[in-house]
Amino acid sequence: MLKLGDHSFKSRLIVGTGRYSSFEQMQACHEASGTEMVTVAVRRVDLAAAEGQSILDFIDSERIKLLPNTSGCYTPEDAVMTAQLAREAFGTDLIKVEVIGCDRTLFPDSEGTLEACRQLVADGFTVLPYCMDDPVLCQRLEDLGCAAVMPLAAPIGSGLGLRNPTNLRIIRELVEIPVIVDAGIGTPSDATAAMELGADAVLLNTAIAGAGDPVSMASAFKLAVEAGKLAHDSGRMPMKLYATASSPLDGRFV
Repeated sequence: MLKLGDHSFKSRLIVGTGRYSSFEQMQACHEASGTEMVTVAVRRVDLAAAEGQSILDFIDSERIKLLPNTSGCYTPEDAVMTAQLAREAFGTDLIKVEVIGCDRTLFPDSEGTLEACRQLVADGFTVLPYCMDDPVLCQRLEDLGCAAVMPLAAPIGSGLGLRNPTNLRIIRELVEIPVIVDAGIGTPSDATAAMELGADAVLLNTAIAGAGDPVSMASAFKLAVEAGKLAHDSGRMPMKLYATASSPLDGRFV
């Protein structure tokens, strides 16, 4: 069970809500993925939209929790204000903190992220910060009281997969809170690899929305995350330099 503050989830796959061809397609992908939490950019939700025309009308609130995010914020002040608006609008203490530091790479501003998280933890939020794959930074975020850390695998939307698996493994060893690999996942095998490294969950969006068949890809990611988690918990065989026969010759019939 994935525990984030007072919230618990059976599914370890978190998906997004952007870049789909229609709200109906998004809804079908959510169903196929088995996700129990989806992230929504607060600044892109039209709360005044007519019934049936808002993205919120296509998210099964009985089964799926909203994870508002502060996408588009470049300062701690903007991120904190956006989080407070999200809590008021959506009635949730969950917040994915994004403080962007670079327009070209969309890499997060580590200093700004720390400051925003410090304020939001003090304000009673369940804080999930999107951050660089920096083990020291992740320790600092844990020390602040964040409910999880969300290190990137690669630049947002790049589909490059795990660029630095060693750092992700170190992060998993150094922090006790959940590690959610976020951004840059391109294929189900990337998600499996992240889970095999010890990640507690994976968050992705474009890898599903940008696929040739998004609904089928959502199903593939569901299975990939489950397989990776099971493989990690099972414990892989030791690696060896030379061959070892799977059918030993000792005791064989001549």
